[in-house]
Amino acid sequence: MDADDVVRQRLRQQQLRPPRAVSAEAALKNLLAVQSQEFAYARWSLAQRTAGASAADVEQAVADGLILRTHILRPTWHFVHRDDLRWLLTLSAPRLHRGNGAIYRQTGIDADAASRSARVLGAAVAGGAHKTREELAGELQRHGFEAKGLGLAYLIMHAEISGVLASGTPVRSTSGALKQTYALFEERVPALTGDPADRPAALAELVRRYFRSRGPATVKDCADWSGLTIADVRLGLGRSLEADPGVLETTVLDGLDFHFCPAGDGTAGPDVEFGGQPRIDLVQCYDEYIMGYSQSRYFLGGTAPARPDGDTPMHVVLRDGRMIGSWRHVLAAGRCELVIRTEQDPGPAGNRAIDEAIAGYGTFLGVPAVRAGVKLKGHF
Repeated sequence: MDADDVVRQRLRQQQLRPPRAVSAEAALKNLLAVQSQEFAYARWSLAQRTAGASAADVEQAVADGLILRTHILRPTWHFVHRDDLRWLLTLSAPRLHRGNGAIYRQTGIDADAASRSARVLGAAVAGGAHKTREELAGELQRHGFEAKGLGLAYLIMHAEISGVLASGTPVRSTSGALKQTYALFEERVPALTGDPADRPAALAELVRRYFRSRGPATVKDCADWSGLTIADVRLGLGRSLEADPGVLETTVLDGLDFHFCPAGDGTAGPDVEFGGQPRIDLVQCYDEYIMGYSQSRYFLGGTAPARPDGDTPMHVVLRDGRMIGSWRHVLAAGRCELVIRTEQDPGPAGNRAIDEAIAGYGTFLGVPAVRAGVKLKGHF
């Protein structure tokens, strides 16, 4: 296995190449969890792994509760399928609470405040009464909580991590943007008989699904992505291989052990060819193709995620799976304009591939999409 093999397999297993997922929720089941603090772009991360899901399709799956948006794994937003949230939360909650400990103390969230606020929040959303953050703040303030700023954010996050709140059906703001709502966890998240029976079994499930959807990858990649310890990941890997010795294969590359899904198990599609017509992917800066790795992110061939610098776009342009530039979009007058910046001139074939990728993005949004310009680094 060489670097090209790693890139090819990651593109396949992440479903950025065939076989595509049949729906956004199926793409999410494959990836297990998808970072989603930028809701608009996180919709695209799921849809571009399908045969043609639209922004509206993803929004409907969120409204129906098939896809939930909550704090899990690391202390940031993730999309999780409702069938996976309960057991993932069992794994994540203790470490998330410990990691939030300093801010809990700073904002006065002790055991008593957490318990009282959980009762208020749970009662507020019971019976399908989904509420926005502002509405929950009002409920908390009526019961004596200041519920502003950081304190409000962490009271709500504490309730999410504690299995009190889950995401509800989004509502439209006066500007037309979708706003997150919250629902009662027990009304939104089913208890399934097929959930992992105990913590070691849950670790094995997480590790197996991580490497099958993101491999080839390292133990440290998985630990950093999941928020778990390296020891936990190794325990899960051992349990997974003990249950099914052929579920994963291992190779050594750059002096590191890489674990991946074996060929011929039915999950891999046709080989991803390099060297012919280029393929451009416009992925968001927090896409799992980027955030799914830490130790071995260097196969991306560029630096991401990145912070915006003035007019510099921060989302990532991939050519055959490797970073060649960045992009952003602007919605105006019923259309979407995309600014593309590349490190080098993409050439005629590369520009055609960029145009195809832009057209696909417009189809996803349901509006015409046009290129505002392909600009070289340093010429913005």
